[in-house]
Amino acid sequence: MLSFEALIVVMMESVAMSEHRADTPEQVLKFLPKEWPNSYGAQVEEIGQAIVTKIQSAADLSNENCDRALALAHKLSMQLRTAEDRISQLEAEVELFRDRAVRAERWLQTIQNEIEEKLIAPRSANATEQTSLPKDAEL
Repeated sequence: MLSFEALIVVMMESVAMSEHRADTPEQVLKFLPKEWPNSYGAQVEEIGQAIVTKIQSAADLSNENCDRALALAHKLSMQLRTAEDRISQLEAEVELFRDRAVRAERWLQTIQNEIEEKLIAPRSANATEQTSLPKDAEL
């Protein structure tokens, strides 16, 4: 099995051989073996295929993660919409109950005023008159 550095050299040699040897940098040429065994081509192909497979696996995982994230975002968006609708509904109910409470308080105030004017005030006046009559009778 080739090391990573050897693989890079083999790949660069392959490119260099397909182009012109004069275009290959001097540093690459220093590491090139003098003779190429027949197995290098198969090893390079095998390693290249393994790299492509790993990249494809990573892309598949990335797409799955993206799909899951989008599905979760959609689900949470729908839940948020439902919660917002419920909040609006509850706010409307609160406003209705506030209005009803204000009207009830006004009615209670009206009833209290009526009781004071029609029941309590006349009794107080009668009580005052009754307490003053016996004093007048004594004189």
